[in-house]
Amino acid sequence: MTPRQAGAGAPARPRSYGFTLLELLVVMVIIGLLVGYVAPKYFSQVGKSEVMAARAQIDGLTKALGQYRIDNGDFPTTEQGLAALAIRPANAAKWDGPYLEKGVPADPWGNPYVYAMPGEHGDYDLQSYGKDGKPGGEGKDADITNW
Repeated sequence: MTPRQAGAGAPARPRSYGFTLLELLVVMVIIGLLVGYVAPKYFSQVGKSEVMAARAQIDGLTKALGQYRIDNGDFPTTEQGLAALAIRPANAAKWDGPYLEKGVPADPWGNPYVYAMPGEHGDYDLQSYGKDGKPGGEGKDADITNW
């Protein structure tokens, strides 16, 4: 017996398997709620990792400056700057560098580190001005220093 002979008059339609608009909207709302909850926590971690990276870079630069001092008897001058760790200064007879593998890095926000010798807080001052690139600030904009 064919479907037409069964007496319904119209052929039986095969069942369509798919999602309704309502089901899709519910899934979208759930995804939106999850993103709204997770995204702020994720982005706050990114900010913390940049600060930690800056501290690690300052620590690495501090060690390189210490090695420079052992070889040359003093730290580079403010005019020579951190570039003296990668490129031999004209008056550094005992320079045995480069003291950095890949040259002088920028801070995690793309700004140069600020170096001064003699420093106000020690033999030299080394700092990053943070995310805003300006002295002072709080939170992610706070200065990161070697003192």
